[in-house]
Amino acid sequence: MKLSRKIFLLSAVACGMMVAHDAAHAAHHAPGDPADEKARQVLAHMSPEDKMSLLFSVDGGGFNGSVAPPGGLGSAAYLRAPAGSGLPDLQISDAGLGIRNPAHIRKDGAAVSLPSGLSTASSWDMDMAREAGAMIGREAWQSGFNVLLGGGADLTRDPRGGRNFEYAGEDPLQTGRMVGSTIAGVQSQHVISTLKHYAMNDLETSRMTMSADIDPVAMRESDLLGFEIALETGHPGSVMCSYNRVNDLYACENPYLLNTTLKQDWHYPGFVMSDWGATHSSARAALAGLDQESAGDHADARPYFQALLAADVKAGRVPQSRIDDMAQRIVRSLFAQGLVDHPPQRAPLDVVTDTLVAQRDEEEGAVLLRNEGNILPLSPTARIAVIGGHADVGVISGGGSSQVDPIGGEVVKGPGKKDWPGDPVYFPSSPLKAMRAEAPSAHITYDPGTNIAAAVRAARAADVAVVYATQFTFEGMDAPNMHLDGNADALIAAVAAANPRTVVVMETGDPVLMPWNSSVAGVLEAWFPGSGGGTAIARLLFGKVAPSGHLTMTFPQAESQLAHPDIAGVTANNVFEMQFHTDQELVYDEGSDVGYRWFDRNHLKPLYPFGYGLTYTTFATDGLAAGYHHKQLTVTFNVRNTGTRPGVDVPQVYVGLPDGGARRLGGWQRVTLAPGESRQVSVQVDPRLLAHFDGRHDRWAIPSGRFRVWLGTSAVDDSQQVSVHLPARTLAP
Repeated sequence: MKLSRKIFLLSAVACGMMVAHDAAHAAHHAPGDPADEKARQVLAHMSPEDKMSLLFSVDGGGFNGSVAPPGGLGSAAYLRAPAGSGLPDLQISDAGLGIRNPAHIRKDGAAVSLPSGLSTASSWDMDMAREAGAMIGREAWQSGFNVLLGGGADLTRDPRGGRNFEYAGEDPLQTGRMVGSTIAGVQSQHVISTLKHYAMNDLETSRMTMSADIDPVAMRESDLLGFEIALETGHPGSVMCSYNRVNDLYACENPYLLNTTLKQDWHYPGFVMSDWGATHSSARAALAGLDQESAGDHADARPYFQALLAADVKAGRVPQSRIDDMAQRIVRSLFAQGLVDHPPQRAPLDVVTDTLVAQRDEEEGAVLLRNEGNILPLSPTARIAVIGGHADVGVISGGGSSQVDPIGGEVVKGPGKKDWPGDPVYFPSSPLKAMRAEAPSAHITYDPGTNIAAAVRAARAADVAVVYATQFTFEGMDAPNMHLDGNADALIAAVAAANPRTVVVMETGDPVLMPWNSSVAGVLEAWFPGSGGGTAIARLLFGKVAPSGHLTMTFPQAESQLAHPDIAGVTANNVFEMQFHTDQELVYDEGSDVGYRWFDRNHLKPLYPFGYGLTYTTFATDGLAAGYHHKQLTVTFNVRNTGTRPGVDVPQVYVGLPDGGARRLGGWQRVTLAPGESRQVSVQVDPRLLAHFDGRHDRWAIPSGRFRVWLGTSAVDDSQQVSVHLPARTLAP
């Protein structure tokens, strides 16, 4: 280990222990917080044993055949509140995209699923994200749950990541605002949302053991900035620390992450829970900032936060004040999010209304990548050959702990794979049926695409061929490459050769390589479309609603363009082996230049850039100006709809610092305009995007000099730019 690494680890541990004492002291003296005061009043009447019981949840049932504990509903975890405390039991459910029903343990466990997190994020619509979160929170509350394990804010450092579909993309500002808005929506329903997986859980390969090694300053300017903005936007009641190590220390016993950054610098008042199986110690984890062990009776090697932690307190290794602080943070969140005063009321789900929310989310988040000759929207009287992707029955979803049991059941019978995560699940929202409903005068046929020759014949007999292609990704395993599933690439190439008027609808969890891109007329990235996906796709294809999504991830031309062209260990034989494949150290030497910043820094041309997205009208922008007043950089410009139909534009502001480096997204606006309508738009740039993090003094500092400001339709649009001089200043903590 290098000397600098040793110094960092020693200083992080020492500083973290001091912060743990300071945080414990401060938590009992926070003025003006009603939730804190209510928590203090409740805890004043609790015994040390009762306080300790708040720090440990048990397995909720369903995983590996386990049964629900007494009082539990059947979910990720359950925590029985101390008798006579007046506090609610914690019914904790996985809910990245909807309410999970592990191993179908609950007979009434089907729920509505949102499209993937990437789809929600690609809308660039914070109001839509909040509405989507509120839908999940409402279904949770109506199902008896009051804590949801949703709110994934890990940045996409690798476009093959198995859980990228749960997250928001590669930019910290965009991720923080969109994920934070979803969290705010969940918590509007008196349900705690959990910001996860904190931090640097950017790959599934070796996720239980791998050390993500990165300069702390670069981490603060990228991955941690995304979490910071999500906290400010959503105010989650809980933060979940991740499996992996960060700079050699496990995230759940990493004082730099939990005490120094989260609780001291960001003044986070809520509690930190562990991911399932991410707790490795009692005293070390407690002193580093972990407040609650999750499903410790089942997921961890030992139940650390029960007898072992009690023994640590008795022996003086952990002060009682730290236990008091842990309990205070947990109970405070119960009051702050309304769990005490608004307990769940079991009721039937409003499936129709909730599915419409999921449908609108998909309509806003699907990204039109290609539209040669304005092949889209489709003619309502055309002869259309629909090919592949099980489009006759449904849409695919991502696998793992975000998987939702579909209302109406699974519509594609797989081979019955028993290993995690099982067969891909298709929601019963058929694009084919929806297309026929949208265009009853069209002649629409279907071919499964399993026989390329038959698919080619169907395409030749049609005016337009619409090929549905899938990529199944899931928790626990990263994609070994960036290709579509099965024979999809060959199928698309053959169909396009037979009929150049071919449109490809991609249902994917990640960006994919597109060797056939120049041969097809249209490409719609639908991501994992969710419970309303079939209808949403049909409405987009026929123009009942115009596409308005913009990419939050860069689509490379080849894997060789990536900061890390290969993933060590990705060829493991099964999911379990992959998670524990090696205790490797992955050095993120690209630092804070994630995604489009990496491409900008290295002058690489992507296939489709971050921020890119087409629609069915055209827009023009002018009048770009940047002004600095009252310590705020504000960018103004005009947007005009120059086309013939209403539409949504998402103009983006990027900034470049005086000392060079890659450009950074500074802000955006989502603007809806009628044909010919014009509007002046104002974007305030988050000051942290104009600054470097000063690790020595633990603060942000804006350098003096001339900053460049770009206005564009994507991260590579250089058509409009101005410059502005800013004075040096440090940002208040």
